Formats: sequence, structure tokens, C-alpha cells
Amino acid sequence: MNRLAQESSPYLRQHAENPVHWWPWGEAAFAEARARDLPVLLSVGYATCHWCHVMAHESFEDEATATYMNAHFVNVKVDREERPDVDAVYMAATQAMTGQGGWPMTVFLTPGGEPFYAGTYFPPRDGHGLPSFGRVMASVARAWQEDRAKLLGNAQALTEHVREATRPRAGEAEVGPEALDRAAANLRRVFDETNGGFGGAPKFPAPTTLDFLLTRPDGRLMALHTLRRMIAGGIHDQLGGGWHRYSVDGQWRVPHFEKMLYDNAQLTRTLLRAYQVSGDPAFADAARRTLAYLTREMRAPDGGLYSAQDADTGGVEGLTFTWTPAEVRQALNDEADAALLCRHLGIQDPGNFHDPHRPDAGRRSVPYVAVPAADLAAERGQSEEGLGHHLERLKARLFLLRQGRPQPGTDDKVLTSWNGLALAAFADAARILGEGPYRTVAEGIAGFLHDRMRAPGGGLYHVWSGGQARVEGLTEDHALVGLGLVALFQAGGDERWLTWARELWGVCGRDFWQEEAGVFLASGGRAEALLTRPAPGFDSAVLSDNAAGTLLGLWMHRYFGDEGGEIRARRVLSAFRADMLAAAGGFGGLWQAAAFLHAPHTELAILGTPEERAPLERAAAQVSLPFTALAFTQPGGALPLVQDRPGGGAAYLCVNRACDLLTRDPAELARQLQALA
Repeated sequence: MNRLAQESSPYLRQHAENPVHWWPWGEAAFAEARARDLPVLLSVGYATCHWCHVMAHESFEDEATATYMNAHFVNVKVDREERPDVDAVYMAATQAMTGQGGWPMTVFLTPGGEPFYAGTYFPPRDGHGLPSFGRVMASVARAWQEDRAKLLGNAQALTEHVREATRPRAGEAEVGPEALDRAAANLRRVFDETNGGFGGAPKFPAPTTLDFLLTRPDGRLMALHTLRRMIAGGIHDQLGGGWHRYSVDGQWRVPHFEKMLYDNAQLTRTLLRAYQVSGDPAFADAARRTLAYLTREMRAPDGGLYSAQDADTGGVEGLTFTWTPAEVRQALNDEADAALLCRHLGIQDPGNFHDPHRPDAGRRSVPYVAVPAADLAAERGQSEEGLGHHLERLKARLFLLRQGRPQPGTDDKVLTSWNGLALAAFADAARILGEGPYRTVAEGIAGFLHDRMRAPGGGLYHVWSGGQARVEGLTEDHALVGLGLVALFQAGGDERWLTWARELWGVCGRDFWQEEAGVFLASGGRAEALLTRPAPGFDSAVLSDNAAGTLLGLWMHRYFGDEGGEIRARRVLSAFRADMLAAAGGFGGLWQAAAFLHAPHTELAILGTPEERAPLERAAAQVSLPFTALAFTQPGGALPLVQDRPGGGAAYLCVNRACDLLTRDPAELARQLQALA
């Protein structure tokens, strides 16, 4: 019996018609394994994962494979986005066994949940250096029956290894300001000076690393060059805006096509910071296009944002997003315009992409900026501005045609932590670009989280799906929403958002702080007890739990004088110091926290009515102030940095508790801020 039809996770429901007798994660499945004296086959993936779909089609939809699975295992399906705590534990086991990880993840467990064999994708037949899924299952089933003592010994050893590897340890030395120079130097050694990014293919966006580099004079050029190359690449949706997951090549041209909320939210903030640092409007335009994509395709009616869109359309990877020259000619109905746009976007025969599972589909083209508008204008003797507008009109026509194609599926669950990232992105856009509708979206996200996702005891739930909030909130939920609320306060000056952020910081300390090691555990409080509780400091695709918790603590110190925020920040950085120095590219979030910790204690208050503040706020928006406590609000209120200060449109800039004279002149404020920057 397949038990997934009533699950709230779209990923689990995708497997509800499999002939496999799937169980959702829970005690009932492990009780069944004990009763039947069988091992557990744990399969972990997510709704928009291309290779998860491939393995499902090849194996889980196959009657013979399913019959074998049902006879020899208790089969458990987990949505890694719904249960990142479960995923993290068994990913650690998979990486320990194989030296790598990824999804789909396939792990064999004892009825007590201890892993003893693991891998990722297994094909239906031996090939590509991988054993077939059937051969793997047969070997495990035979070992369970014939050599169980050895297998259980392996399970115990692997479990102890995972526990030891994930056990947090207190640090012995602080991360001093000189370490920031070492981090930037380490990143420069692996920087791709031609194409941007770090290392070779595949290339991931790494927004947390770029954010860190944007805070440093010796890192900004690396970050800006990387972002410019990404904006020109196929990883950036040239027609519809937004960002695909990663690039399979080193030039950012051919992406893995799924679109994740976390990438788009984090990259929006990075682009906005790049705009402030450089003044280049191309970064602001890319941010606007990303936010337009999110509001158009990812926004739920009740204010939250969906989690992801699929890499496949109708089982074909990238079908919605790729083109042939013939399709462009048909769409534009003008040979000259079609030739111009194809040259601009690199659309040609044969194209740069084909779905390896559909060789009959031919090679199609992923649009990227093959020839910039400036070069085309120079060739044609036209103005760059005029030709640029013409190209935008042609792309808009192509996009409208694309919208009429079959579209990739959307994973419509709403994840608290990722919505915290989106909240911060829309709030930053409202403040930096001065465009009010973005704040409306941000307030809608905050309202959704406040009304739907709060749990008893002041905490949050992790996921909203099927009309209900589920899964006890994790560190990532509380810390990332807290950071989003700080950004929303900075965008509009409503102290209730900062007050709520302070409450979530209290939950982080109460439920997730591990005092002995001085780190934040990924789960805690009332969350399910698993084999181990990791304390992540490495940024995978999202700002790590410890980076998010540390940054939130530092904001609480800046705004409220909470000494515990800075003390905990120092302890977390100390705990991860060796790893940060060994692999700077994986710890961009903690490097941001280190830069924040060592930055001057800076405050900027602009007090008055919204109309009185507006000219001063516009001046402040032109300067990157990543570690400045901003308060753009009415005079009065409970916040220390606005008390006993008159309003009427006055700006107060203080550095290390020494303040400039108040100013009501935007030009003078701009001068003060440029001197600070």
C-alpha cells in the first residue's frame, strides 16, 4: 500500500501512484520495519529535482523493481525541503561512504534508523561506473539475510562516524580582522578571471561569498565581474528574468534549469548591493527582473512565495526555455529581426543544449548574451540605447510566445526559511530602489509568516502545504525570518518588525544554542530527535544556520545593545575558524559575520514623516552600508538610537558612538556617508 496520497508535500504526492509501497518519514515506518524484520530503504529528493524524476521513472514506476522493493524493504520517501534535518543527517552518512552527495539520495537503514549503505542516483542497468539499482538492492537484501552481524557492525560504525563528524566543538582562537584579508586572498587564488566565479564547471552562484567580497575593496572587482558574467549567461533567464540553479559549464551559458526561491532571493540582495557599490544600473535592472519573475510566477495568493519550479517540462529538461532559429523566425515573423535577436542571444543550429534522455529532441539553444547590444550597435552604426530598446521589445515578444508553451511544474509548498530570504530581498529593493510596491510584497510575506507560521512558545513552523503549517521550525526558519524582519524595519521604520526579530532571536538562543561548543544546532526545541543534530556553518545553497544566527545576533547587539549577540558571534566564528580559513568559498556567510563583527559600530537614524525623510533616504540608498544600523522612522519609540532626537527630516550618523552633527541636507548626508564608505 502506497501511503503518500494524503501527504502535504508535492514531492511525496508525485510518488503517490508508484507501485512502491511508500511510507512517509515517521515512527510508523520504522515500527513496520521492526515488525517485518526488514531494513529501511530511504529515498530523499525534492519536487523539482531532475535526476529524482529520472530515477522515479526508471525504477519507482517499474512494476518489477517495485515488487522487489516491497518484498525486501520498508520504503520511506522524504522531501528534503520539508525535512532538511533528516536530509542533513543522512547526507552526512552518504558523503562519508561515497565522498560525495546529491539528490536523489538513497540510504539503507536498520529498523533503528542507523545507516549502513548509501548512494545517490542508481541507474536501472549497470553503466557510467554505477551499479544498477537492482544489483544494489539484491546485495543489501542478501547481506541482511546472510551476514547481518557484519552489516549491523557497519551500521554502528557509520553512525558513530556521522555523530563524531557532526559533533560541534568549541574553538580555541578568535577570527581576527587579519583573517578577512586571508579569506579574500584565498578566494582570489581560485577566481576565474575570464568568466568570473570560482573554480571550473559546474558553477554555482555562491551569493553569500559574493556578498562578503562586496564588503571589501580587495574583493569587489571579483564580485562585480562574476555578476556581470552571470547576467550575460544562460543561468540568467534572458527572457523572463530570474535565475536557474547552476551552470553545467564554466561560462554560465547552459544551466540546470530548475529555479529555486532561495537562489533568486539571495541573488537579488547581492545584485542590489552590487548596484550600490558600483552605481551600474545593469545590476538594479537584473534585480528588478528577478523580483518581477518572483511576483509573477512564485507568489501565492495569501502572500507567501512558493519554493521552486521544475527543471523539466513534460519530462524534457529545459523544453520551456530553449529555442531554435526557426522558432524565433516564426515568433517574430521578420527575417531581419530574427537574425538580429538570434545573433544577440546565441540561438543557432545546432544549439548548445540537448536533453540526454531525449536524443530525438535535437540540440536546442539556451539564450545568453552572445554579442552585447553595444557591439551590435557599433556594427550597425546605431545608438546603443536605441538598439537596446529594440532588442528588449523583441525579447518581450519571444517571452509572450514562451508563456504559451507548456510550463514547468511549480512546487507550491511555502518554506518559512526561504520566505525569510525573499522578505529580505523585497525589503532591500524597496529601500535601495525607492520603489514602494516592493515593500507591499515584503509586508505581505511578513504578514503570511506572522498569521500562518507561528507556533506555540513563540517559535515558527517550517512548512506550509496543503492549507496547513507543519514540521517544527528549525534554526534556519527563525534566523532567516529574523534577518528578513530586520531588513523590513530598515525599509520602512515599523518597529513591530524589529521587535518580532528580537523575539525570534530569543527563540534561537532558547531552543538551538549549544553552550558547550558555542554554536547553533540545526534543530532543537521540540523537533524530532534524530541520530545526531548537526551544527552547519558551511553555506550549501543557502546561508548556513550558524551564519544566519550569528548575523541576527550582531543586529540585535547593534540595535538593542544585546551583548549576548556579540558574545555568541565571537564563539561561533571561533568554532568554525579552521574550516573558514581552509575553504573560504564555502563560508561566505560566516565571513560576512566576521566582517560585521570587526566593522565600526555605525548607526544612521533619519527621523520625520515619510515625506520629510524621503530626500535623505534617497541619499542613503546610494551608498552600501551593509553593517550600519538603519532607522528611518518617526521620532520617539522604544528603539535606543531614535530616542531623545527631534524629527522634521533630520539625519544622525554615528560611528563608534561618536556622532556627526545632525543634517537636514541630503547633499551633506551623502558627503558623510561617502566618507564612511
